[in-house]
Amino acid sequence: MSNPLQSLSGETRVLAIMGDPIAQVKSPAGVTATLHERGVNAVMVPIHVNPADLAALVSGISLARNFDGISMTVPHKFAAHALCATATDRANFLGACNIMRRNADGSWHGDMCDGEGFVAAARAAGCQPEGKRALLVGAGGAGSAIALALLDAGVSELAVHDGDTRRCDALITRLRSVHGDRVIAGSDDPSGFDVIVNATPAGMRADDPLPVQADKFVAGMFVGDVITVPAVTPMIQAARDRGSLTQIGTGMFAAVRDRMIDFLLEAGPLAR
Repeated sequence: MSNPLQSLSGETRVLAIMGDPIAQVKSPAGVTATLHERGVNAVMVPIHVNPADLAALVSGISLARNFDGISMTVPHKFAAHALCATATDRANFLGACNIMRRNADGSWHGDMCDGEGFVAAARAAGCQPEGKRALLVGAGGAGSAIALALLDAGVSELAVHDGDTRRCDALITRLRSVHGDRVIAGSDDPSGFDVIVNATPAGMRADDPLPVQADKFVAGMFVGDVITVPAVTPMIQAARDRGSLTQIGTGMFAAVRDRMIDFLLEAGPLAR
């Protein structure tokens, strides 16, 4: 495989991933390599920006005529939606975006791929969500998208839990407007659930508390995490120790990456 940087030139199109923090992200290399494999001369670079400066940064960098796309990570996914002139139906429903591409007039069009990516990776890891009871911990950008995707995939019930009760209640209300009483309030107790998902940052640091009561994991459960560093979080290790099927965050984000690239290439400057 050739090195994408060998084609780096004034013709190279530029993409960015924006977050706060940003050091933990692994996607720039994978996105750049995948675009190169598809014959697209483009590079993704990481940009560390705090929430207060995000809108100004996007406004300024949008003036660059070779700047074609933005991937948004924590904590910018909700703010990103407000920066888009247009968005997909699911991004509008969730009020969040994790990928943005140019419209013909130079404005931004957004989508939210985290949920679709998580479910695709879960299926690849052996989880069939149809008819299952699912517990989701985390009602942020990724958690909201995963919640919607699990419901669309056919889980029989989805319990949502988040330490921020206001945010959790708002997500439950929004999901119930489409999926009714299949959506309930949950807790950190995974007992009785078939699918357990951590969509919080808990596990990134060694001293983080576990997001759920991992001592209640049992064989037959499917336990998934969105965290990529470390690859095997304490929650995932606890699940494996008890015989549960697991999915690590890198599996999810490989699937999300592929969907973001498809979105970037289906229209806009990179599709030409």
